[in-house]
Amino acid sequence: MPDDAANRRGLRYGASAYLLWGTFPLYWPLLEPAGVVEILAQRMVWSLVVIAIILRLTGGFGGVRTVLADSRQRRLLLAAAVVITVNWGTYIWGVNTHHVVETSLGYFINPLFTIVLGVGVLGERLRRTQWLAVAIGAVAVIVIAVDYGRPPWIALTLATSFGLYGFFKKQAAVGAVDSLAVETGAMFVPALIVLIVIGAQGNLAFGQHSVANSLLLAGTGVVTVIPLLFFAASTRRLPLSVIGLLQYLAPVLQFAVGVGIRHESTPAAELIGFALVWTALIILTVDGLRAQRSSNQSTLAGEPAAI
Repeated sequence: MPDDAANRRGLRYGASAYLLWGTFPLYWPLLEPAGVVEILAQRMVWSLVVIAIILRLTGGFGGVRTVLADSRQRRLLLAAAVVITVNWGTYIWGVNTHHVVETSLGYFINPLFTIVLGVGVLGERLRRTQWLAVAIGAVAVIVIAVDYGRPPWIALTLATSFGLYGFFKKQAAVGAVDSLAVETGAMFVPALIVLIVIGAQGNLAFGQHSVANSLLLAGTGVVTVIPLLFFAASTRRLPLSVIGLLQYLAPVLQFAVGVGIRHESTPAAELIGFALVWTALIILTVDGLRAQRSSNQSTLAGEPAAI
């Protein structure tokens, strides 16, 4: 029973995180007339403020000091800060320039890119079904690129940057709050300089328009940190396979927002490309569940789990 209760809480936390991430395309346009660069800088600054408050109210800054004292973790989180800055900036730009559907494609592609990263960097070996999923994903990107007349660079940038972000975070093995404190702390001074420069040019939206606009800009810290904390809480309570299934909630919602609310066009070739990506993800998910079931059965039988 305690495990069931923990699983239910984990599902609530995980679903809340991905549902919030899925509705992000509705939030960023509300920040206009602030430009993409200001929104990104405001998000960095206010995220650090929110994280600092959380640390002050909970366990303090001991964990952050421990991370900063470790040169390897420090370098990895600095790299994570750089790639998540690219990810956030690209995502905000994509949403606010009416490319929500393509941003959703990026997060659909992300699991496939993560697999390629595991093979290319970590030397992992893939099962045949995993290779099949990657191949179908590659065909999907080609189909969409032909339809666009260019590579879907927004989607590819989002998939690559978020995949690298996950890789650096996994290698660093630091808690969610402490790692985000280090990441936003690393970008705080550059973000503050950007805001000062924008203000000196007379183009700063914060404090210059409505109170609601300023509050929404300050709220970027809250909307960044809360789903991350929900996600961290869910990963402590749920199996990785369930987390893997939940992660598709966000891009599905983003796609629905792009088509149903933002009324973005979806040509037939693009729909074919998305259908191929979804097929690849179904294959990948079924293969992952089958592999986990086999691993659990081997463990219960006293055999070493297959890798």
